Amino acid sequence: MSEKYIPRLQKYYESDVINKLKEEFSFSNRMSVPKLEKIVINMGIKEGTTDIKVIEQAKVELLAIAGQSPVITRAKKSVAAFKLREGMPVGLKVTLRKQRMYEFLERLICIAMPRIRDFRGASTKSFDNSGNYSMGLSEQIVFPEVEFDRVKRVQGMDITIVTTASERNQSFKLLEYMGFPFRKAQNG
Repeated sequence: MSEKYIPRLQKYYESDVINKLKEEFSFSNRMSVPKLEKIVINMGIKEGTTDIKVIEQAKVELLAIAGQSPVITRAKKSVAAFKLREGMPVGLKVTLRKQRMYEFLERLICIAMPRIRDFRGASTKSFDNSGNYSMGLSEQIVFPEVEFDRVKRVQGMDITIVTTASERNQSFKLLEYMGFPFRKAQNG
């Protein structure tokens, strides 16, 4: 009895969200309904140019958060004003797809976002023209996988959710139906 593991959020998308989107936007085919393509997590680390230990610590923390080993990003150009030479490490990035993507999104929505101080909902203005959503977190410690006692430096990160939606409204509805906590519109 070897049954393939499917994350809870992915099951919910396939059973409920697809039908809601099909009905709302009048899609004739189930395959034309917008879906999540990938999630990219970036961490810019300016101290990484002088101290490699900062990069290594951030790499361990991002590995715990994403469940996948991050790639070290390096400077493409030398910039004298920033004391930056080509090839120096400047950050980390990880791209999540399929099961890991759904697991990460569920942890972000259900566990990490409620732990953000003074959180009133995510901005609805962070969609680009292609229907992708970008947001920033100022602390990596909102994720329970990061051990608070071992954190030497609080580090922010950028999260980009890439969808197959062709317009902003479709992408917004996709994330809203999946439970993404958007800020409510202020009337008056």
